[in-house]
Amino acid sequence: MTSRRLIVLAAAWVLAAWAFGAWGPDDTLLAQLSSERILNAQKEPQNWLTYSGGYMSQRHSPLTQITTGNAKDLELKWVFQARWLDYMQSTPLVVDGIMYATQGNDVVALDATTGKIFWIYPYTPASDARSCCGRITRGLAILGDTLFLATVDAHLIAIDAKNGRPLWNRIVAQGTAGYSLTTAPLVIKDKVIVGPAGGEFGIQGFIAAYDAATGREAWRFNTVPQPGEPGHDSWGAGWTHGGGSIWVTGSYDPETNLTFWGVGNPGPDYNAESRPGDNLYTCSVVALDADTGKLKWHYQFTPADEFDWDAVQIPVLADISWKGSPRKVMLWANRNGFFYVLDRRTGEFLQATPIAKQNWNAGFDNGRPIRALDAMPSRDGVLIYPGNQGATNWFSPSFSPRTGLFYVSVWENTHHIFARADQPYKEGSNYTAGRLTTNYPGRGITAGMRAVQRPNLRKEEENFGTVRAFDPQTGKWRWEYKMSDLTDAGILTTASDVLFSGGREGYFFALDARSGSLLWKVQLGGPVQNGPMTYAVDGRQYVAVSASNSLFVFGLR
Repeated sequence: MTSRRLIVLAAAWVLAAWAFGAWGPDDTLLAQLSSERILNAQKEPQNWLTYSGGYMSQRHSPLTQITTGNAKDLELKWVFQARWLDYMQSTPLVVDGIMYATQGNDVVALDATTGKIFWIYPYTPASDARSCCGRITRGLAILGDTLFLATVDAHLIAIDAKNGRPLWNRIVAQGTAGYSLTTAPLVIKDKVIVGPAGGEFGIQGFIAAYDAATGREAWRFNTVPQPGEPGHDSWGAGWTHGGGSIWVTGSYDPETNLTFWGVGNPGPDYNAESRPGDNLYTCSVVALDADTGKLKWHYQFTPADEFDWDAVQIPVLADISWKGSPRKVMLWANRNGFFYVLDRRTGEFLQATPIAKQNWNAGFDNGRPIRALDAMPSRDGVLIYPGNQGATNWFSPSFSPRTGLFYVSVWENTHHIFARADQPYKEGSNYTAGRLTTNYPGRGITAGMRAVQRPNLRKEEENFGTVRAFDPQTGKWRWEYKMSDLTDAGILTTASDVLFSGGREGYFFALDARSGSLLWKVQLGGPVQNGPMTYAVDGRQYVAVSASNSLFVFGLR
């Protein structure tokens, strides 16, 4: 055999080894991640084991090395630049010193201290798959030594965490009809739970659990009830294209064995004439038995929504003192402009207060919103605060048991003029049946979902982004940190009372969680559109955040 042939064969072996993960992390570094470890994630704060850090979805870390006193000494440790043009909206996982992140629908295993790549699992979605908002994923789940990826063409894939090899690939729904998976899966016991996005394409939404070992479907809950199911009579004939998408990860309460998920908007988005009734279970939170998928209770934030508000925010679970007694609650900052406190065992409505300017709600009747008389939808159009992107959106809030405060990124002073229109349903096509305009000078008309925006010309009286800290006892905000542009960034708090977040201006910053005062900030050169997370390796704490299409990791000097 010639030397040239040997070189060619050697090079081919190197490329194959890289592609299929032969150079993965040392197996001795990979401990089996049992369901018990995930259940007790707070006992190993050096890791980040689920999308929201733990089943309560508080995005609060017990780590304390980075403090309000030394946060000013944070510096960049390493950067991972994704080979992908869409913004990174995912939160990475860290397990025993190894970070699992995504670039588009690829999965990457990295050394959490240096950013060294161990392996890459490449995934190319089907070219004819339909997605409203980019080919993104919001993260991964892990159980044992298996990672779970939900793809934009509606596949659920199990991947060997040691080497990046695929183990099974399950088709969850039809990508060409507008079904896509953008949520980070949630592992509960031996099941992996996901649901499809696609409310703007007239899908019929659902939440489904799959066996982690085999990928077989274990149960399914229809977020748009089928004939004979409770809630079907709240639709008329509109249920066939009713929406009810799932595109943000739910939470879990092991004490009651309930998993909680927010459900998206009904379809068509802006016209309820074809769907008379409340349109259950859209714009609701549903509490499901984690073993069977059976509905235990629901609460609907916006019945018969015509403003595209969804209710896919994170269900944050907390144990607080409520009117002098301990109470197990769910804290929820909703896209419709209100901050809710619900009893998470029963769904009882306890309180709702505005988080931003709103004009659609005149109060509540036993928890049911009362529509303001001058906020009724029509074909001529009606001016509504907040606008269709809401007073907040999918980006994760945080709750600190230390301060007792709930923190959320808010869009203040946003509005749209909503008008009904006629539009027939066509499979795989955008299905909104309405039009949006704005009376901001020079902003023009919204085409479909995307408004003509000029963020550099935005004035404070038009709208702005802010981080606000709310007291769940009163619903009032204690402090705010204002930005000149809007924000799509999630929030992280720590047991040393440091809060991390960012915004569209490109800044990543640390605030004092008790006062809101700025401790440190850095310009990353692109918008922050994910939830920051923190972890530790060998006793050193790190903070990771994405901006544009790069992942940045910071630590103390």
